Amino acid sequence: VQLQASGGGLVQPGGALRLSCAASGFTINTATISWFRQAPGKEREWVSTIRSYGNGVYYANSVKGRFTISRDIPKNTAYLQMTRLRPDDTAIYYCARGSPPLGSISNGAIYTTWGQGTQVTVSS
Repeated sequence: VQLQASGGGLVQPGGALRLSCAASGFTINTATISWFRQAPGKEREWVSTIRSYGNGVYYANSVKGRFTISRDIPKNTAYLQMTRLRPDDTAIYYCARGSPPLGSISNGAIYTTWGQGTQVTVSS
């Protein structure tokens, strides 16, 4: 079971990026997939979750209305579409797989598989 995150890069404020999380060893819709991020000198922060079998999507307040999480079952890949990016979105972004109860989706300790991270830098 593996996750491979990609799609990060350097973008100007107000720009957009789409992160990908390619899954292997399991079918993407059978697990809850979340995105977390960690900025330099800061704790890891939960960003968004798409629950297994289409049972809901959830966002941190800081990204609600700007980010969209989704998955493509034939491609076995989850995505995080990020728009209206701000400098404080700069971080390493990680995707993670797990089976957290709804009340614990932001708890990174519950997730069992993590991608390697992809750097997002928002700067002019």
